[in-house]
Amino acid sequence: MQIGIPTETRAGETRVAATPETVKKYVAQGHKVVVQAGAGLSASQPDSAYEAVGATIGSAAEAFGAQLVLKVRA
Repeated sequence: MQIGIPTETRAGETRVAATPETVKKYVAQGHKVVVQAGAGLSASQPDSAYEAVGATIGSAAEAFGAQLVLKVRA
């Protein structure tokens, strides 16, 4: 399954739907994870941390185009 993690857009929102530690677990279970570029920055999680655990960094369209989209606030 492809899982998308887009950037949170609500004003003042500093969380991200999944940390690199969580993404690592999804990848270990065989899922493909696409994180929108910069999605974790407000939560002090750089793109490189997501790449290091097997996620792909992509566009908003790629994250929202996944079979399952994770958001803090929709």
